[in-house]
Amino acid sequence: MIDVAGLALTAADEELLRHHAIGGVILFQRNFESVEQLCALAAEIHAIRKPPLLIAVDQEGGRVQRFAAPLTRLPAAALIGHRYDTDHAESIQLARACGWLMAAELVACGVDLSFAPVVDIDHRLCSVIGDRAFHRNPHVVAELSSEFMSGMHAAGMAATAKHFPGHGGVAADSHLTLPVDHREYVDVVDDLTPYELLIANGLDAVMMALVSYPAVDERPASFSEPWIRDELRGQLGFRGAVFSDDLSMAGAAGMGDMIDRVKSALAAGCDIVLICNDRDTVVSMIDRVDRYNDPASQARLASLHRRHSLSWEKLQYSAQWQKAHALVEKSLDQPPLELDG
Repeated sequence: MIDVAGLALTAADEELLRHHAIGGVILFQRNFESVEQLCALAAEIHAIRKPPLLIAVDQEGGRVQRFAAPLTRLPAAALIGHRYDTDHAESIQLARACGWLMAAELVACGVDLSFAPVVDIDHRLCSVIGDRAFHRNPHVVAELSSEFMSGMHAAGMAATAKHFPGHGGVAADSHLTLPVDHREYVDVVDDLTPYELLIANGLDAVMMALVSYPAVDERPASFSEPWIRDELRGQLGFRGAVFSDDLSMAGAAGMGDMIDRVKSALAAGCDIVLICNDRDTVVSMIDRVDRYNDPASQARLASLHRRHSLSWEKLQYSAQWQKAHALVEKSLDQPPLELDG
């Protein structure tokens, strides 16, 4: 899964996206100008291949939201967690509304996936996660992320929980270095609690962390067979799609050059790998990627395409959108409380 440079595809983009090794496109803020432009770009990408390429984005809410107005500004997950501590019923309603609203708007624009929800635990260590986490209590994270996923499913979008097995227990940022979580396995188990509930409720995809857990495997989780095949698929029984995190990040540098990283992540059990903002490297190595023909993996990825949707105009006139939008707008007007519990 790779990125494209602008608001529309270039001839070079189209040629690259036709290559058999490309499985999808991830969009960024630079790829958005308006709803009409985004719909046109998505249609261009989907028209290139049959079956169409997946289109994804990070549209979590808070400080990680690539597409701005007229799409709804969404609260950070931590705000929903604060609501949980003060009004449980309202937090459940808000989590489900945010998942539905985010997904419904993207699906109406032709986007298949948002890499959400974040289910990392807020251990008060990791600034790159920070308010992207719902809560410090793994059971609260499990409950709120499950409601968020239910909203996404109702809007016709698959959910992708991240970053497995958990990014909240380290201070370092995997964009800049390889974080190492020195906890023993038994101490990481609580971080898996949200995944257990989400998997039981039909979780579609997981994004692996670029974090090393030496008690289990020195390799970052995106390259780790013990984490992907043994823990995620074996112990937790996950049957959905597995994404690596962005292999161009510094946290992956120790796994060799890009072709080594791609092959290692796929061999460990990832169904698709991300390479973001590194076009020269993609072009230089893409013909060295062996044709990837795992039918089970292809079926898992095919299941992630967006389902039913309304046009943008019809969506905004719908009673469900107006109700969800009003609820989210209200939540942003209420300052979060700093609670110690």
